[in-house]
Formats: sequence, C-alpha cells, structure tokens
Amino acid sequence: MIQLVPFIALILLGSGLAIAYVIGGSAVLAFWSTGNERYLAILPQQIFSKIDVFALMAMPLFILAGEFMNRGGVTKALINLSMALVGRLRGGLGHVNILTSVFFAGISGSAVADAAALSNTLVPAMKERGYSLTYASAITAASSIIGPIVPPSIILIFYGALMGTSVTSLFLAGIIPGLILAAALIAVNAVFAWKEDHPKVSKGEAPPFAATLLHSLPALLLPVIILGGIVFGWTTPTEAAAIAVFAALGAGWFYEGLKWASILEGLRRTAMLSGSIFIIICAVSALGYLGAIERIPEAISDIVAALGLGPAGYMLVLNVVFLIAGMVLDIPVALALLVPLLAPVALAHGADPVHLGIVLCFNLCIGLVSPPLGGCLLVVSTVTGVNYWRLARSVIPFVVVQIAVLILLIEVPALSLFLPRAFGFVGGG
Repeated sequence: MIQLVPFIALILLGSGLAIAYVIGGSAVLAFWSTGNERYLAILPQQIFSKIDVFALMAMPLFILAGEFMNRGGVTKALINLSMALVGRLRGGLGHVNILTSVFFAGISGSAVADAAALSNTLVPAMKERGYSLTYASAITAASSIIGPIVPPSIILIFYGALMGTSVTSLFLAGIIPGLILAAALIAVNAVFAWKEDHPKVSKGEAPPFAATLLHSLPALLLPVIILGGIVFGWTTPTEAAAIAVFAALGAGWFYEGLKWASILEGLRRTAMLSGSIFIIICAVSALGYLGAIERIPEAISDIVAALGLGPAGYMLVLNVVFLIAGMVLDIPVALALLVPLLAPVALAHGADPVHLGIVLCFNLCIGLVSPPLGGCLLVVSTVTGVNYWRLARSVIPFVVVQIAVLILLIEVPALSLFLPRAFGFVGGG
C-alpha cells in the first residue's frame, strides 16, 4: 500500500493542486498505509509545535521589509552607488549588476525579489549599451542567488527553525560565502567582458562617487542596523526584523515617498508569501512526524554505515541529492522535506550545524538558476522576454562557477565558521 502513495502524490501534483496540499494529503495516506493511523490524533499538536518557533516570527517581517524597500526606490540608489564604484571598468554594467545584488542581499534576503527588480532596471540598461539581452538576463539570474546567502536571509531563518540552530550564527556565517560568490561571478563577467568586448560606462554616465555615496547612506545603513543589533546582542533576529520594517518605511519615504498603495500591496504580498511558507511547514511536519515514528533518519544512518561512506562520502551524496532537489523543488519545500531526514545523519558524522546550514542553503540556491524549474530563471525570462531554454544555456558558465564555490565551502568549513567564531558564536552558537 505504501508504494502507491508516491504515485498518488504525482497524480495530485499533475492535477494542479497546490504542493502543500499534495504533501499533506500524501502524509495522511502514508500514516494509514503504514498502520500508524492512531498517531493522527496527535498530528495537530505536532504541526503546531513546528510553527510555534520564535525565530520564524522574523521571516514575515524581513519579507515585509524587502517589499517596502523594493517599492521605495532603494534599488535605484544601490544601482547608482554600484555604478559609481565599478561602472567605469570593462564590462562595467555586468559588475554593477553583481555588486547591486550584494547590496540588495543585505536588505531583502530574497533571490526572486532581486531577480525581478534588476530585470526591470539593469537588463534594459545593459541592452541599450551593447550587451546581448540573453547575457544581461543570464548574469542577472546568476547574481540574484547572492540574496539568500548574505544576511538577512529568509531561508537561513527557516533552516535555523527546522534544526534549532542559532540564526545569528547562520547570518554571520553567510557573509564570507556570499562575498566569495560575488567575487567569483565578477571574475566570470570580467572574462566575458574581455572575450566579447563589453563596453565601459563613460565618465559622464557614471554618477559622482561622493554625492552618490551620501545619497545611498540610508540604504547602506539598513543592513548595518539589521545585522549590528543581532551580532552585538542588542536585539534578537525577530526584533531586528521589526526595526528593519520601520527603517524600510523611512528609506522608502526618503527616496521616493512610499505611497499608501505601495504599502498595502507590500502587506498583501507579505501575507501571501508568509502564508504559503507556513502552510508548507505544516504539511511537511506531518511527513517529518511519520519519519520520526518510522525511525527513518536512523535507517538512513544504518545504510550509510553499511555502505562505508564515512563523513566525506555522505557529505558528497547529500549535496548531490540537494542539487537535484533544488532543480525541481522550491527551497522551503526542499528544506522542510529533506533537512529533518538527512541533516541529522551528517551531524552524527561530526558536521557543524552552522556550516551544514550554509552549505545546504547555498546548494539549494543554485537550483534557482538551474533548469527545469529554476525560480529565478523563470522570473527573469518572464520579465525580459528571453526564451527560457536559451537563458538556461547562457547561465551554465555561472552555474559551473557557483558549484565550484560550493565545493570550496564544503572543503573549507573555516570560510563559513570564521565570523561566528570571531564573535563568540562557536559552532551552532
């Protein structure tokens, strides 16, 4: 009977039913088919315990802050600053695209928001200055995954809640990997700029540095406010998220005068996104509860021991599984489905929970720019009008570099753990 559950789930998914309902319905069927239906009585309590987590309160607040910033002119200020810094280099607008993603990452924490914002602003500008539309779209999609790595990151909050890992440690641990990824993408853009003779931004087009920096200060102060309060113990991540919302309102008013219509739309979008994430958590927690009853993590650990994989071998297999999952599943779904089952085995083999969180979240972010269902590819393709599969082919060099950075992070845990240790959040904090 249990063998029928995956087929039923595929049929439901093919019917267009929302994935949260597919997962939840499949979980209930799995309880019945394994003879564990008596545990369904306690399932509501188990579901509530998974969402009754203080750290998760920060997630909708950071989403709301990102929505306000997107609609308040912060993106334009960050683009101007990036233009002043690197616009005059060969392939300058490509570098501007990546650097803007770094700045934007410290504010929104969302790859899709980054991809949508820059597709509307920088891609047309790059096309006007001689870049191919496909290349401009590809570099926009590739650089957008910096967003979920550099704090504040919505998916790192999600991972921290799932695994009981310090969100502060995860935020600190994401800074260096995010900067390494940015540097690697800038290097790839420099190679393409030399090979395809991409233009520079003329001296007259680049804004003056001092005036632009001064104008950008409110936007640049936002990540300092968010991360500084958390790191120095003045605020919890949730309190910092609340402060970020008010700071975003202030920045939006300063730049373009955030209108009531934009505020209401931001609230509506936040409610939709938060609700979709929380209902996925509820659905997947049912599967996680069944996995605990059936002792699936222990069974996986026994299989790993029988195969003689060891810590390094299991980490390799784990990352291959997550790379494949990231290509077909949304990040919250993949995290909620796979982390409770597979991460405990890695921890039992001696992996640090913070390092593991950065590696797995970075891994899944690569899926956002990988076919067949790369979320950022879909957004950029829709906004720019570039054929999806042509865009997918063009982004391959960037994906190869991203996988190389992932391997570096796996092999050198100190890159992720340096800042948490430096600030006294050793290991899981």
